[in-house]
Amino acid sequence: MTSSEDILSLVAPKADLRVPYGTDANQFIDLRRAAGKGPHAVALCLHGGYWRVKYDLEYLGHLCAAVTARGITTANVEYRRVGNAGGGWPGTFADVRVAYQFVIQNAGRYEIDAPRVIVLGHSAGGQLALCLAAHEAGVKAAVSLAGVVDLQRAYELHLSNDAVVEFLGGTPKEVADHYREADPMKLAIGSRQYLVHGAKDDIVPPSLSRDYVRAKAKEDARLVMIAGAGHFEVVDPRSGAWGDVETVLVGAV
Repeated sequence: MTSSEDILSLVAPKADLRVPYGTDANQFIDLRRAAGKGPHAVALCLHGGYWRVKYDLEYLGHLCAAVTARGITTANVEYRRVGNAGGGWPGTFADVRVAYQFVIQNAGRYEIDAPRVIVLGHSAGGQLALCLAAHEAGVKAAVSLAGVVDLQRAYELHLSNDAVVEFLGGTPKEVADHYREADPMKLAIGSRQYLVHGAKDDIVPPSLSRDYVRAKAKEDARLVMIAGAGHFEVVDPRSGAWGDVETVLVGAV
């Protein structure tokens, strides 16, 4: 199974452009443009790491390069995280929204087909991706890869030493409004949603995605459970899980 060390040890192909969307050092996008004449569909990519500053966007570059090779421009987003000034809720999500709006506003410059913008997020990025789809009606589809998509349950399970408490600034009793605003389980989402999860994930329980799809029966939420895959296989183009992930991403645009 792919581990964090495996994926982090690889050097991803360099992005075409590193573009700032704000004034903070953590507010930038690594853009990889699809070959050929545009406009192209684009995947806005949100990395994981339980919203903490020690994890950045670099590991998701491998996925972005593979997706770009399939004719989809990718915008790998860095954002302020817990440990950065302004990171956590709501600053982290504010960055994601501004990054999305920057991509839409600059669609002509980068040969992007604005009606075909999807958002994908891995792990904690899955929460951010679904939140973005709830707040931005223009998002065509949201793809959660091993996502932390139920913040109440993440709190109850104390995932990653209560990472959700750090992110939201307290427990559900202390900051109930934050949980209502940030938890995809509590948000109405009009976009199509794909919940992709490895059945052997020991970092984010697969039950989060499974239960999410059950709870969202009135929305267009689809579950893709990949047998034998762990937490990082779903973002590793070398893994046996990648074919299923790639099929979802190509179909989503």
